Amino acid sequence: MPFRTAVSGLSAAQSDLKVISNNVANSNTTGFKSSRAEFADVYPASQFGASSFAIGGGVRLNNVRQQFSQGATTFTNNNLDLAINGAGFFRLSNGGEIIYSRAGAFGVDEAGYVVNASGMRLTGFGAENGNISGIVEDLQIDAADSAPKTTTNVEFVANLDAGENAKIASDPVLAMGVPLLDANGNPFVPARFESPDPSSYNHTATFQVFDSLGVPHSGSLYFRKNADNDWEMQMSIDNQAFTVPAEGINLQFDNVGNVIVPAGPPLGELNYAAIPVGSGAADLNFALDLSEVTQFGSAFGVNALVQDGFTTGRLSGIEVDDTGQLIARYTNGELQVLGQVALANFSNQEGLRPLSETVWAESTDSGPALLGAPATASLGVIQSGALEDSNVELTLELVKLIVSQRNFQANAQVIRTADDVTQTIVNLR
Repeated sequence: MPFRTAVSGLSAAQSDLKVISNNVANSNTTGFKSSRAEFADVYPASQFGASSFAIGGGVRLNNVRQQFSQGATTFTNNNLDLAINGAGFFRLSNGGEIIYSRAGAFGVDEAGYVVNASGMRLTGFGAENGNISGIVEDLQIDAADSAPKTTTNVEFVANLDAGENAKIASDPVLAMGVPLLDANGNPFVPARFESPDPSSYNHTATFQVFDSLGVPHSGSLYFRKNADNDWEMQMSIDNQAFTVPAEGINLQFDNVGNVIVPAGPPLGELNYAAIPVGSGAADLNFALDLSEVTQFGSAFGVNALVQDGFTTGRLSGIEVDDTGQLIARYTNGELQVLGQVALANFSNQEGLRPLSETVWAESTDSGPALLGAPATASLGVIQSGALEDSNVELTLELVKLIVSQRNFQANAQVIRTADDVTQTIVNLR
């Protein structure tokens, strides 16, 4: 009688319903990958094989195959929400156990590690002084202030008016004024003075430099025209006495307005050394590039005044680029690479062993993990501020649910029919 066959059909339909119900239940689970039940028929066979008149013995669950198609992307306001666009899995450390996931909802724990809601740490390639290394480790965000950088180069781009009147002997001398005293009546250390008499120079420009402790200092440039194509330039830091560079302080121009003195090399560069700033910082030592200064017949104007130093900065935000680099942004405007997300891929994704928390473990069927940086080899790119949705097609699952329900009902009807036949046989006299 076909009871056993029909029971196998009921069992198969029930397994199909379980798979479908799990897909439906996780239709809103970030990074979830749907599954499908695969079945195989059953035939009785002896050591010589199945008879040509053999009747099937039912059905069995042959496999539950995972579907690793790409899910839709939902954008969020969290820079540490990460979605993989393409192949690959996030590599996570769960207390030392390495597991893999497509769910990229990350945050930062109390120790600064990048973790998911279950406390699993995101791993990647570490960084040394902003340079990515090949060492795989738990990614951690360092909340320490960024170190300052001493100014070593200042670039000044401006035009001095060729039609300007030169200063004459009766004009005041270009020099700092009387010494200044602090609020307690004591001289400043280093010494400071009143700025030069405005009638002693033609133009002035100010800029900012930073010492070895990140403290800003105000620099001033004074330009005095001596004669046609010949200017005197003086520099003061924090109203200290003028500092004379090794190459001299004259600026001379040719008859088309280009700098020819200081001749360098390099042309137009002045080197200043041992400018004291106090407060325990090292003396300033920087180069002033005047090679782009011109003397044309137009009004004085500063086009650029750029220096390469900066003060210390506090961590103000974290960004992740499409190659998975974690970039710290500081209040001083500087950026520093803290690490890079590592992605893993497998020769057989369907062989991964599914675990709870929307993660998978490596298995012999999946093959070993192939690690790499995002956007390299066959690995996808990282989308920051986004999450990959479940790839469950809810409409399709509901249709499959109806079909599975019909299958269950049909197999139940087979049992009922078989029971009626059996009852008929029992009632034979």
